[in-house]
Amino acid sequence: MALIRTPRRTRSEGPPAGSWFGPGGVEVHARHLEIDGVHAATVTLTGYPAEVLPGWLEAIYTYPARIDVAIHAEPVAPLAAASRLRKQRARLEAGRRGDADRGRLEDPVIEAAAADAQDLAHRVARASAKLFRAAIHLTAYADSLEELEQVLAEIKGLLAAQLATLTPATFRQIEGWTATLPVGIDPLGPARTLATEALAACLPIASPDLTRLDHGDGGDAVGGVLWGLNTATGNPVFWDRWTQQNHNSVILGASGGGKSYLAKTDLLRELYQGTTVSVIDPEGEYASLAQAVGGTVVALGAPGVRINPLTLPDPASAGPDALTRRALDLHALVGVLVGEKDADEGRAALDRATLTAYRDAGITPDPRTWTAPAPDLSAVIKLMRESTDPAGQRLAARLDPFVAGAHGGLFDAPTSHRLDTHLTVYTLNGLPEQLKTAAMLLILSEVWGQAGTADGHRRMVLIDEAWLAMKDPVAARFLFRLAKSARKHTLALAMVTQDAADVLGTELGAAVVANAATQVLLRQAPQAIDAVADAFHLCAGERAFLLTCPRGHALLTAADGSKATFASLAEPDAANLLHTGIAT
Repeated sequence: MALIRTPRRTRSEGPPAGSWFGPGGVEVHARHLEIDGVHAATVTLTGYPAEVLPGWLEAIYTYPARIDVAIHAEPVAPLAAASRLRKQRARLEAGRRGDADRGRLEDPVIEAAAADAQDLAHRVARASAKLFRAAIHLTAYADSLEELEQVLAEIKGLLAAQLATLTPATFRQIEGWTATLPVGIDPLGPARTLATEALAACLPIASPDLTRLDHGDGGDAVGGVLWGLNTATGNPVFWDRWTQQNHNSVILGASGGGKSYLAKTDLLRELYQGTTVSVIDPEGEYASLAQAVGGTVVALGAPGVRINPLTLPDPASAGPDALTRRALDLHALVGVLVGEKDADEGRAALDRATLTAYRDAGITPDPRTWTAPAPDLSAVIKLMRESTDPAGQRLAARLDPFVAGAHGGLFDAPTSHRLDTHLTVYTLNGLPEQLKTAAMLLILSEVWGQAGTADGHRRMVLIDEAWLAMKDPVAARFLFRLAKSARKHTLALAMVTQDAADVLGTELGAAVVANAATQVLLRQAPQAIDAVADAFHLCAGERAFLLTCPRGHALLTAADGSKATFASLAEPDAANLLHTGIAT
């Protein structure tokens, strides 16, 4: 048996020089070859550790260089295996007795080897194990001799950490290179006798790819969407958020790391699969994408663009608690607008005024009345101002600028746009900073109202720069409630943010992130890496990857704890829509 690991080539490398049947020329040296200008060297594994775990060579299989690894194995006949084990046990026993006769202390290495040989002989006799003659060879490739020597030194260091030894195929480089080609012959040797378990531990049974747990009811794998290519194997990374413990996702990364590019790629591919998507876009980066795919752009702050926080969903598909939920969402919105303390003092007055405004508009808890035009925020404020409750009057005074003052262009009229399009992008760059968090909460309330319908349709809300919402305690609590309940309504909450330390530094922010079964980390700033490493339980290698990875490379963490690094990949025709660009 010969197992060949073909070197992973990047897209820019192309096929090797020479014909399809072999290289144009090979220059032979004592310890390396030069194959059409590419330097190659073969080493063989000569020293094996006493004990290994399955996949102990995985560090070599996934090493980020051009390496061929070949395992040649040939079974040993049972009679020959028994004879060899008998001779081995005799040699070990003779050595042990000779040391005893000379008064020497027992050698623990010999004692352990004798015990292992005895155990293996018994298992071979019972046919529960077999012996194999096996040889492991590695051929490394590099563009220069210096680079080749560096790669070989690093490989030797990785195996030395496993107590394994590599020996160069001096003056036998042609034979060594042939042994690692996919032709199934080994002119190099030498072979080592290994038991079944030891040989199996050398095979590439571990994988840096994510374990596929996404199976439908019939057991067939669900494709999901393509996120990119695995940086270790080159395999495509498909991910299906809808088969995870919850549908939420979070993308964290430093500015310029490729967060928006990845989020837009995921958005497009969810649209391809029929998901209805709403985007909260603080900087107007998604407007051109929405226009290209026939979506709707709602430019909040523009003349005539309004969102009524009291609008009710379609009564034919809404849940029985839609009216109550709208009233509670209005409490959260008021808390963001005027501050949590003032909102709490006038909570009772606000609740009475809200229900009275609905009743005056002919709307009751009976869903059949929800087709009537809903009242707006100005009607609620008017009722509080006319009430005899001092707390309500104070709250009405605080809210008055948002319906009749400088900020009155957002809440003082019915909703101005349709809610049934496949993609709706809410741009906030036309709003003052004081209203952006409130607008985010208002949009989330609107999306949440639509998600409360019982149609079972997949919906996703993407929040870019989510730290704007999570910095406010009231908005953070609303996000947390949404993250906990979204799965019940087939809603996915996708958050993208760059201020990882600020988000993870608050209890509510960390809780919102923890309720995302899909977690994607891009390059992190050194100032934030400690908080990120602690929150996501990163090892030293993953931490180093996030500090040095190129733009667009990311670490995807699954709900079951498995992880994979990948490079985001988009269709060439869509690339221009995915790069960050501010709408004008």
